[in-house]
Amino acid sequence: MEKERFLKHWASIRKNQKLNPRPVRYRHEGSTYEEDGIRITGSRTFIDSVLSRLKDLLAYENHETRLQVVYKKSADRASGKQLKSWNCYVQVHQRGSIDKPEEKNKARKKK
Repeated sequence: MEKERFLKHWASIRKNQKLNPRPVRYRHEGSTYEEDGIRITGSRTFIDSVLSRLKDLLAYENHETRLQVVYKKSADRASGKQLKSWNCYVQVHQRGSIDKPEEKNKARKKK
């Protein structure tokens, strides 16, 4: 979408809509690039200011879904050297029927 069209689209969106992410299915394998998620990059101050507006997502850390989160310093892809910027990723994932590590171990021992 071209910038001008995007800005019109953005301006037309109703404020404070309910967040309704589609959870990544339990035991999903491979990339989650096509799944609902948020990526924020930049300074920690900027990332935290955006996160402060997304607190509704915290409700998805519950018995049915969990938050898959990453918040770390960015690294140069070629050299692996840490950069001054940060990156943050947030996705909602479905929980499976076995959540607790001790229950997972019990399930493995039964096989």
